[in-house]
Amino acid sequence: MRFELLPILDQMLDLYQKPRGFERFKEYLKTLQGDTEADLAIPISGFNPMAKEHILDKLGELKALDIEKIMENALLDLNKKLQNHNEHRFFKLAFNLADDLKGGWTNRYTSDYDSKFKIQALLKRGFCVPIFWASEAFSQSLILERTLEYAYRSIYWLQNPKPQTLQEHLQQEIFVAQNIQYQNSNFEVDFKEMHHFYTKNQQSDNYHLIFNFFYGNNATQSLGFSTFATFDTLNGFAYARYLANPL
Repeated sequence: MRFELLPILDQMLDLYQKPRGFERFKEYLKTLQGDTEADLAIPISGFNPMAKEHILDKLGELKALDIEKIMENALLDLNKKLQNHNEHRFFKLAFNLADDLKGGWTNRYTSDYDSKFKIQALLKRGFCVPIFWASEAFSQSLILERTLEYAYRSIYWLQNPKPQTLQEHLQQEIFVAQNIQYQNSNFEVDFKEMHHFYTKNQQSDNYHLIFNFFYGNNATQSLGFSTFATFDTLNGFAYARYLANPL
């Protein structure tokens, strides 16, 4: 198995320097579809082609951090670890910057869920797409961690079926967390309530329950979904990291 960086930063900077309008949208579709017949040539569907100037500013921040060089180095190290991997697959990895600040068509929580648990179509086309958010404060450590997280999700999907139950969702995220050296992995919180909720509901395949577990009550209620848990500040991703690296 091998991952290779697909550079798209300069293309997206050029795109967002064009005036917002139909011509920019056409250029976006041309880049997205390439020579395919309405398929995916370059995976940039997480970008909002009509985004305002703040996205250009955020792309400038990522360029100043040399995001694609950090990603490329991370993949070089990962490929060395995967030299003896049984899966003979090749993936092109390209970051996407999703607009959760002023983008009317992007919901932070549902888009994040889909980018982690609904990736079959991307994998089928040989793509791996780490998502960054316009509201985030970027750093070199964030770029490194995000790159590896999405790469390891791709690896997990090649070895396991699509997650259906809460247990299967959590197992995926534990696998990811076990392979990442997070800069901040100290948890001074009590996961007892979350553990009880998980134990009780681990075989559930209820989407709203699983979503509630991973994103908490505030995110769930903001979408008008049913809530099942009572925790507000914790989430399933933190719980997965805690289980992957217990103190």
